[in-house]
Amino acid sequence: MRIGLLGTGPWARMAHAPALSEHPGLDFAGVWGRRPDAAKELAELHGTRAYDDVDALLDDVDAVAIALPPGVQAQLAARAARAGRHLLLDKPLAMTVEEGRAVVDAVRDSGVASVVFFTTRFLSEPEAWITEQAGVQGWFTARAQWLGSVFTSDSPFAASPWRQEKGALWDVGPHALSVLLPVLGDVRRVAAAAPGPGDTVHLVLNHAAGASSTLTLSLTAPPAAAAAGVELRGEAGVTFLPESSEAVLPALTRAADALLDAARTGRPHPCDAAFALRITEILATAEAVLDDA
Repeated sequence: MRIGLLGTGPWARMAHAPALSEHPGLDFAGVWGRRPDAAKELAELHGTRAYDDVDALLDDVDAVAIALPPGVQAQLAARAARAGRHLLLDKPLAMTVEEGRAVVDAVRDSGVASVVFFTTRFLSEPEAWITEQAGVQGWFTARAQWLGSVFTSDSPFAASPWRQEKGALWDVGPHALSVLLPVLGDVRRVAAAAPGPGDTVHLVLNHAAGASSTLTLSLTAPPAAAAAGVELRGEAGVTFLPESSEAVLPALTRAADALLDAARTGRPHPCDAAFALRITEILATAEAVLDDA
């Protein structure tokens, strides 16, 4: 499969470009970015071509990986899908429900495959745990904490305008939801939402299977307090999301494997654009509750 990369920022440089160039099942055909000089530099680093025109890249590939801000991603993803290109996307899918729905509609109408890179879902031990817990009945409650220090450390993502505007709810909220939804079912109600220090938010969710969950999300945690975890409690007892020693590149490689499989078989992956749209809808609801608080 010939694949192109849209984006030249820190995430494209440290994750997408290496994963695509090293994947044995992909032909890394080129890079397009909003900064042509950066696209040229990244393309040269990985022995591929820099494109000045995004449509020219779309004409030359079977699929695209997108490492761009969500609002830009959604527009280009819909455009690529309408051109018949498979999609390897990042979270969040979009900044609005309408933009996310446009991506899903384009994917459905064109019959292309889509995979959204929720990192935890492509780490071996955590994904196995999620699959196991999804088959267990009687979960009563869950607690998820996704505490990052993007804004309190020397992070290359701290200057990201969309992160500065939207904060942890939209950046790490998708990760927490990508773990909880397969286990507890869809969210029926955002029962409460309250701000904490910095961009920290606290959510209480009611799930379709009857369980409730609480989420604490932050990008402004002190570095010594930064961590991510999920605790489930129910009839089977207590269990915790296992930590993973795997790096991001193997996980992104598995996401690319999933895209190849979905394109070959026509079977949607559990982390497809439709799943990401549902997460976008939940985030938008939570944001509205926070705005009304």
